[in-house]
Amino acid sequence: MDWINFHHLRYFWTVAKEGSISRACHELRLAQPTISAQLRSLEDSLGAKLFVRSGRGLQLTEVGEVAFRYADQIFALGQELKDAVRGDVTRNTLTVGIADVVPKVVIYKLLEPARHLAEPVQLICREGRPENLFADLAVHRLDVVLTDAPIGSNVKVKAYNHLLGECGISFFAPAKLATRYRKNFPQSLHQAPLLLPSDESATRLALDAWFERLAIKPQIIGEFSDSALLRAFGEAGDGIFPLPSVVEGDLAKESSIKLLGRAEGLVERYYAISTERKLRHPAVVAISEAAKLTVFGELAE
Repeated sequence: MDWINFHHLRYFWTVAKEGSISRACHELRLAQPTISAQLRSLEDSLGAKLFVRSGRGLQLTEVGEVAFRYADQIFALGQELKDAVRGDVTRNTLTVGIADVVPKVVIYKLLEPARHLAEPVQLICREGRPENLFADLAVHRLDVVLTDAPIGSNVKVKAYNHLLGECGISFFAPAKLATRYRKNFPQSLHQAPLLLPSDESATRLALDAWFERLAIKPQIIGEFSDSALLRAFGEAGDGIFPLPSVVEGDLAKESSIKLLGRAEGLVERYYAISTERKLRHPAVVAISEAAKLTVFGELAE
C-alpha cells in the first residue's frame, strides 16, 4: 500500500489556503524550491495535478479541490486528537453556518445564549446556501448549521438533525397597507402585493400550498433568497411579507410595521445540523436548550 506523506499533504494544504507558494513559504518558513518539490511528490503519489496557474497565483484543479477537502478534515481531526489527549474539550470558538433563508432576527435569538456562557465563546457566523454549508460541515469548517429544514437523505453528508423548535408564520405590512388588508384576513391577501421567500425555502413551499388550499392568488411583486433583503423591501413599503411568528414581539416595537394575522395551520421548524448524534459543544447545547425553553417555548404557552 502507498501511504500519503503527511508532510507533503500539509504543504499542499497550506499552499491551497494561502493561494500561492510564496505566501505558503512565509507561513511555513521554508524555501520555495522545497515546497515546490514536495508538491510534485504529492502529485506523483496521487497521480494527478493539484494546481493550475491563475495569474500570479494558483488555482486548485478538480482533484485538488477533493484533496483539499480531505486534508482540511484530516488536520481538523488531528487538532481534535491533540485537544482530547490534553483534556482540552472546551472550545473557545463556535463557527456557525446560517442558511440565508432564515430570518436574521430568529438567528440572533437562537445565538444569544452562546454569548452569555461562563466560558466566553467567540462566534464566527457564515451565511450561505444550505448545500454549501453542509459541505463545509462535513469537513469540519463549521461546528453547526442553523436552517429551516432537516438535512435530506439526498445530501451525501453524515449529519444529524436536532430540532430546536417551531412556530407559526405571521404576515406583516407597513401601516398604510395594514389598514387596507387587515380586514377579512387571510382572504384579503387575494391579489394583494406580497413579498415572499424564494421557492428554494421550506417556508415558500408551505405558503404556496396554503394559498392554494384557500384559493388565494396573491400578486407576488418580489421573491428573495435573503430574508434580510425581503424584510428591508417590506419595511420600505413595497408589500406585505411573512415572517416567523416568534418575531411578533420585536416588530410590535416598530410603529411603522403592523401585524395582519397568522397563517392558521402553518408551522415553521428550525434545526441545528451537526455531525454529532448528541450535541456536545457547550455553546450549541446552550442554544438548543434555550430555543426549547424560551425562544420557541414562550410562544407555545
